[in-house]
Amino acid sequence: MPCLHHWLDASVARAPGAVALTDPGRGSIGYGDLGRLTDRLRDRLRVLGVGAGDRVGLYLSKSIDSVATIFGILKTGAAYTPVDPGSPPWRAAFILTDCDVRVAVVERAFVAALEAEAAKLGKTIRCVVLEEVGGGRGLAAALDAADRGGVAPVTPTADPGLDGLAYILYTSGSTGKPKGVMLTHRAATTFVDWCSEVFQPTAADVFSSHAPFHFDLSVHDIYVPLKHGARLVLIGEELGKDPGRLAELAAAERISIWYSTPSILSLLAQYGRLERHDYSALRHVLFAGEVFPVPRLRAIKALWHGPRYWNLYGPTETNVCTYYEIPDQVPEDRTDPYPIGWCCSHLRSRVVDLDGSILTGGEEGELVIAGPGIMSGYWNLPERNAAAFLTDPDGTPWYKTGDLVVEEPGGVYLFHGRRDRMVKRRGYRVELGEIEAALSGHPQVREAACVAMVSHDGQVTIKAWLASRNGGRLSIIELKQFCMDRLPQYMVPDAFGFLETLPRTSTDKTDLQALKALG
Repeated sequence: MPCLHHWLDASVARAPGAVALTDPGRGSIGYGDLGRLTDRLRDRLRVLGVGAGDRVGLYLSKSIDSVATIFGILKTGAAYTPVDPGSPPWRAAFILTDCDVRVAVVERAFVAALEAEAAKLGKTIRCVVLEEVGGGRGLAAALDAADRGGVAPVTPTADPGLDGLAYILYTSGSTGKPKGVMLTHRAATTFVDWCSEVFQPTAADVFSSHAPFHFDLSVHDIYVPLKHGARLVLIGEELGKDPGRLAELAAAERISIWYSTPSILSLLAQYGRLERHDYSALRHVLFAGEVFPVPRLRAIKALWHGPRYWNLYGPTETNVCTYYEIPDQVPEDRTDPYPIGWCCSHLRSRVVDLDGSILTGGEEGELVIAGPGIMSGYWNLPERNAAAFLTDPDGTPWYKTGDLVVEEPGGVYLFHGRRDRMVKRRGYRVELGEIEAALSGHPQVREAACVAMVSHDGQVTIKAWLASRNGGRLSIIELKQFCMDRLPQYMVPDAFGFLETLPRTSTDKTDLQALKALG
């Protein structure tokens, strides 16, 4: 079985003139040119000392340049670590220093703040700087400039083996700091092969790329189309939040395989004026990351009525581990969300109790997953790794998802909520403890606790309850800005409440149930 980057080389060899990537408004690139660009970056990174087992940071806006950078990194045998261009600079600096990147490929607009935040941590980050991104021209220009100081010698593409680390995706952490999920080439390629088996993509398909590259949905978006020689349409953050333009783009580019969170599909149904466009090319609509309220699912199916719809479920640690195809007709009287479905063929699943004992069908318990698609562990967090897995007597590790499910007849799973304080919001995993840790750093906050409220249709609202040092209320605007300076936008609380002191349980812990009851 090949590694991820070998699929790109195979597609280059089959059809070098076919279009690989489209960056709306900024151009397209063919497979042959993409292959050459990634080879040039591979060789330049080697000059900088990058090799098998290293980590290389990726701090770029979504673009042809960023996709080429991912493959250039993989071709050295290193793993890539993407950071959110929209997150606070301290978070980017923490991630890139935490995983000890050898080099980071960084957009010029982010360099100064990144260096300043890294200096606060007592670290420096060696950067390959792209003055701008778009169409692959920024990366090509940076490589041209480096070549003027000495052309990088051509080197062979590495084969790190399927158990070699491919990427590290950082997710919200309950300690207040994000944690890195390590995925191997085997974990990613078995997932991509499963997608090939179920969705039957061909070189004629056109895929959407809505998810940012630090989000696990991007693994499907990048590798499935490039494995099959298909075309991938890159959707940046600004365009991705504009339902009118997004609806027009999906029709104009003749997208045939769409993948996003349910919230984006809901926006398209409500505000995209989909009835104005032709979506006859659309074959599959995939959604993941959060519960899809049935009325909103019914609405998008009424407007995009040709394709097959799939509910994909799984945490970053497993990528997709269960799936469910939505029936053609959603009954008008149905209100319950559809199941998360059956275990994917490359994985195994169980439902267990608090002691790890296997439960029979119909009993609520935690879903655990085993197989080649699960993570190899959290970066540099041995204690967290020990708690993340159940291990069979034969040594088989089972990843504990923390999700509560019930197994119905036929092996289909119904999602029943979480065992811990993690919630899914806009597709992202949010640890409420990380928000509390950020708010506790405010000079006027004495205590902070967050609660998540889930509406009947699955929408998540986060409220932060605070006790100030002077016992009074604080400025909501100032608190929102304080959070935005320290947290990704999707983690900023929706509402704030103030109490003289936070309620306590008999064991002197914050009484979260009492806070929920306050509304």
